[in-house]
Amino acid sequence: MTSPSQAAAPGANAPGPDAVPTAEVGKSGAPLVGRSPGQLMWRRFKRDKTGVISAYVVIFFFLIALLAPVIAWLYGKNPYTTYGLDRPGLLNEFYYPIKPNGGIDGEFWFGLQPQLGRDVFTQLLYGIRTSLLIAVAVTLLCTLTGILVGVTAGYMGGKTDYFLGRFIDLLLAFPAQLSFVAFTPVVYSLFVNPEKETPTYLRVITLILVQWALGWMGLARLLRGQVLSLREREFVEAAKVTGASPWRIIRKELLPNLWTPILVQSTLMLPTFVTAEAGLSFLGVGLVEPTPDWGRMFATGARHYQNDITYMFFPGVAMVIFVVAFNLLGDSVRDAFDPKTKR
Repeated sequence: MTSPSQAAAPGANAPGPDAVPTAEVGKSGAPLVGRSPGQLMWRRFKRDKTGVISAYVVIFFFLIALLAPVIAWLYGKNPYTTYGLDRPGLLNEFYYPIKPNGGIDGEFWFGLQPQLGRDVFTQLLYGIRTSLLIAVAVTLLCTLTGILVGVTAGYMGGKTDYFLGRFIDLLLAFPAQLSFVAFTPVVYSLFVNPEKETPTYLRVITLILVQWALGWMGLARLLRGQVLSLREREFVEAAKVTGASPWRIIRKELLPNLWTPILVQSTLMLPTFVTAEAGLSFLGVGLVEPTPDWGRMFATGARHYQNDITYMFFPGVAMVIFVVAFNLLGDSVRDAFDPKTKR
């Protein structure tokens, strides 16, 4: 028989009208807390060791690029002074470093540049800075252009989609690398007399514009296909019924569902533009002496590799590490956003 103290009156345990609802409790006793898609993505990304290591490597390169002047000041050298020509005993009669391994020692950590005797370490620091500056600017411009054209074509449809689609197809018909090489000198000649030296700032602007003009179409085509699918979904139709403007529908309904392809494509575009810019400088249509640049260092190393292969070693290894790390980071970001994908 149940005692009165154990018996409960009907409704005694029922919450009152002012009672605060209790959070659900999991098996461990901790309250269950909902997580946003961004939090779930971040958790998946942190579990990917390859992605985390790649992110640290990429951050390291960007920090080097940002702090290049500070590091060079602490190191006590700069990328422009011809130490080998100014100080006897550093270069031999053929203007190659006297010391082994390209002149590497406690004073010149990565050795000396053949012929001119510049410090390789500071040249590499400033070369990373120059290449990343150009690549980041091109990536931002291409991403914004791809979003604008791709979303407009997909959402508007009809004749707008047709003409923008044909324009994208036309630009995609140009071979990118050959077009960069062919068009860059033409753009130079539009602003500077071919008989005069092209200023460095104009070379940088030209490299950015030429790569941007032929670099955004892939993202635009991808986003167009995504928007064509999304605009027929129920949430977009509901927004139209409520009288939302096209701009509000694009900003509130479509763009939040496009961040995954935008972010993934951007992380894959940036290393592509780094290598493209280096290739242009290597071929002599990009940055030239004395501006430090990855591609120019490759070009100099290619002329002297038989007598001093060390000069090409450090920029080559640095570029390989950066490109591989950024590509792995892009794969990890894609997997974190969409766990169904398999590498």
